[in-house]
Amino acid sequence: MTTASSIIPRIPLDEWANSFVDYMTDSFSGVFNVINDIMTNVIGALEWLLTTPSPLVMVMILVALAWWLTEWKIAAFTTLGLLLIISLNLWEASMLTLSLVLASTMISLLFGVPLGILSYRFDRVRAVVSPALDIMQTMPAFVYLIPAVLLFGLGNVTALIATCIFAMPPAVRLTLLGLQQVPETTLEAAEAFGATEWQKLIKVQLPLALPMIMSGVNQVIMLSLSMVVISSMVGAGGLGAEVLRSISMLDVGLGFIGGIAVVIIAIILDRMTHLAAQKKRSAQSVR
Repeated sequence: MTTASSIIPRIPLDEWANSFVDYMTDSFSGVFNVINDIMTNVIGALEWLLTTPSPLVMVMILVALAWWLTEWKIAAFTTLGLLLIISLNLWEASMLTLSLVLASTMISLLFGVPLGILSYRFDRVRAVVSPALDIMQTMPAFVYLIPAVLLFGLGNVTALIATCIFAMPPAVRLTLLGLQQVPETTLEAAEAFGATEWQKLIKVQLPLALPMIMSGVNQVIMLSLSMVVISSMVGAGGLGAEVLRSISMLDVGLGFIGGIAVVIIAIILDRMTHLAAQKKRSAQSVR
């Protein structure tokens, strides 16, 4: 009996992928070591910044930031949520998770926003970037961990690299969308006043696209937080490690309090970035 596998030849895509990773590991090990050192320093600096002050001082700083960016209700929730994390003895783990999220967000925006601008300006760049973003967004999150472990080893750096790949697409897409939504009449007015292409981008397009870019920041943070927890499987610390430990020990209570801490951080970050974007959008509509 003839089967489909006997008619259609097998494509050794898995072997090609393995060969590519082996080639990258053998040929660019020095580059990956440098990247590893840089990422380690970035994570260490953020963790030091968040953990050096006493927890109560850090709570006051974060509450003040929440009040300034949003409103008193979010500041009150931030106060109660962070005090609960301290009472659960999860402060150090939470700050490590927060440092990983902040680092991955900064790196994702550092690459994502310029890619969005280039995609807006050049059709060829958009033609290449769009399918790449589709793959990055639809590929299962666990798949990113395998090549990252082979290239960078176990630990926080692997979690950071995989998280950046997983979380970057919203930054690119929403930057592109924000620039596309800038009214043509506004651009024509800027050209009438003699603005150069660079001046239009910096002084007109990016400020008008900022609310949409802030929405992209919000999505990047949420995706980063979810991926950082998953990355505990490859040796990342923080709250994800607590959740993974609870699974290995079948400890429901430990898993519950670790999940609660993740939810608190997620709500605080989500509300701060979401309401900050709303305020910016409201200010632009008033103008």
